[in-house]
Amino acid sequence: MGLFDRFFQRQGVVGIARDTIEFALESAEDTHPNEYMGMLRGTPAKHLGMDQRGYVITDILVIPGTRSNPVSATVDSNMIPNDMRSLGSIHSHPNGVLRPSDEDLGTFTSGTVHIIMGAPYGRNDWRAFDQHGEYRDLPVLDVDLDDHEEFFDFTQADIDAELRRDK
Repeated sequence: MGLFDRFFQRQGVVGIARDTIEFALESAEDTHPNEYMGMLRGTPAKHLGMDQRGYVITDILVIPGTRSNPVSATVDSNMIPNDMRSLGSIHSHPNGVLRPSDEDLGTFTSGTVHIIMGAPYGRNDWRAFDQHGEYRDLPVLDVDLDDHEEFFDFTQADIDAELRRDK
């Protein structure tokens, strides 16, 4: 196990924001019958007003150049950001099967949470797994997220503040 994974196991992933999993399920449904694929990022729970250590999954990054079809999705691993907020992956199974395939297990190498969503992409049509493909509990949390419309409205001072906050 690498330093990256040890860090996040110690910190822990405490849950996923309701808005984030709802976004992912809607995106998977929009992509159907092809697979949907993204990378999970988190926010420290304390930055969301929670009184606990660890991270809440709050963001899904769609990697440029991702290719998908009805049976697979492929990302260019060189395009995946490797930062302190990277937590794992998320993808869909258009056939509705909510367990990792052998190919999936081969991609569960970075991060500690990997989510599989299945058709018909309803509220409960997803499961979370650890890096070994074992089911793990991942609570859905009602937390207030930043307004995504403001994502591109930032200054160098905002970037500096974010870097200090992640330390």
